[in-house]
Amino acid sequence: MHELLAWRNDYTACNATIRSPPDTSPIGFRSQAPTVNAPTPNTPDPRPPIAKPARRGPRAWLILGLLLASAAVLVATHHGGAQEALHPLAHAGGPVPVSAARARRENVPVWLDALGTVTPRNFVNVMPRVSGLLQSVNYREGQMVNAGQLIAVIDPRPFEIAVEQARGQLLRDQAQLIGARRDLARYQRLLAQNSIATQQVDDEAALVAQDAAATVVDRAVLDNAQLNLAYTRITAPMSGLAGLRLVDAGNMVTPAGAVGQGAQPAGGNAAGGATPIVTLAQVQPITVTFALPQNQMGPIVQTLLAGRSLPVEAWDAQGRRLLAKGRLLAADNALNTATGTLAFKAEFANTPPSLYPNQFVNIRLRAGTLHGAVVVPSAALAVGAPGTYVYVVGRGHRVAVRKVTPGVEDGGQTVIRSGLGVGEWVVTDGLDRLRAGALVRIVAGPGQGGTAKAAHAPRTPRAGPETSQ
Repeated sequence: MHELLAWRNDYTACNATIRSPPDTSPIGFRSQAPTVNAPTPNTPDPRPPIAKPARRGPRAWLILGLLLASAAVLVATHHGGAQEALHPLAHAGGPVPVSAARARRENVPVWLDALGTVTPRNFVNVMPRVSGLLQSVNYREGQMVNAGQLIAVIDPRPFEIAVEQARGQLLRDQAQLIGARRDLARYQRLLAQNSIATQQVDDEAALVAQDAAATVVDRAVLDNAQLNLAYTRITAPMSGLAGLRLVDAGNMVTPAGAVGQGAQPAGGNAAGGATPIVTLAQVQPITVTFALPQNQMGPIVQTLLAGRSLPVEAWDAQGRRLLAKGRLLAADNALNTATGTLAFKAEFANTPPSLYPNQFVNIRLRAGTLHGAVVVPSAALAVGAPGTYVYVVGRGHRVAVRKVTPGVEDGGQTVIRSGLGVGEWVVTDGLDRLRAGALVRIVAGPGQGGTAKAAHAPRTPRAGPETSQ
């Protein structure tokens, strides 16, 4: 711009110089008109010829016009940029492009979210029933075992000897019983002939009874010895997942655990600190325990007491992947006074296995269904000074700020309890560029502007209207 003005000044000065030649007369005579003698026809004019001003061609005018137009564009651009910086919401009077969706009526499921811990359906510490040397370990760590499968073997030889001793004692007492019964029969015949006294027959009858009792005791001793011998073969009491090996072959074991073995089960479930042979966890089916606040437990407990169940979903810790679907199994019989919550237990088939004992999961419990609720995409809701509000597209494609009362949220859709009617259009994308009364242009709808229904994910439940089971 400065270069254009300098060029223009130089051009004007040059033109003035050409049009008005400098005055060379003395200072005292500048006001007087100079006298010039007219030259004679034959006498040459001694004055130098005066140069005539050059004529401006079309090309010069074209260049000048282009320079002036460029300067005007630069000034206008600079001024417009400053105005837009001062007013970022200004769009030269044009409509603001936005995405919008229509409020509709739907049946919305009500989900309650909680943090749960996976627990085995049954958990068993397999302990030895007799003392002895652990001869072999017959299970594979971390593998499924079936009920009755051989787990370990304790040296059976001492118990086999005990069985033989008990059997021998039983045979001896049985032989004595047979002899006593024969003597009693002879004494009874002699008594009939009045050959012996009655006292002698009675004594023999008592001896027979003693021998009979001795044989009963011997049978019990033999049964106990055989039972102890059977206990040397440790079998799985149920089907389940075996833990890591806690006792190796060659260790002495007792019903109180391994002697001198310091290993403990990873789950810390061994009673009294005793070391079991192995731990078994039933994982098919498997359960999850979780807690809900007392203000949410009423309808759920009533449903359980009525003999009905509720669907439950287990999600991973990030809430992105559905692990299993199950049902609500039971509720505890008392509140936790420290937290004001009630414990619940849900059961999952866990086939194929996706839940593992002591795993933390996100639980979603379907508490009921809202019938005919007004829903909008969750992206349409904004929070500001008036509270929770939406931009409603009205007549003439101008938006108005509408305060609403949100309810529960599910799958990217939020229930509007009050403040919005079915069929009204709300802005779902571009809210940051709007203000009350702004003119908008809808460029995308559901499925195009990010308002499509999202996948289910665990969310913190909000207070909503009454639900129906």
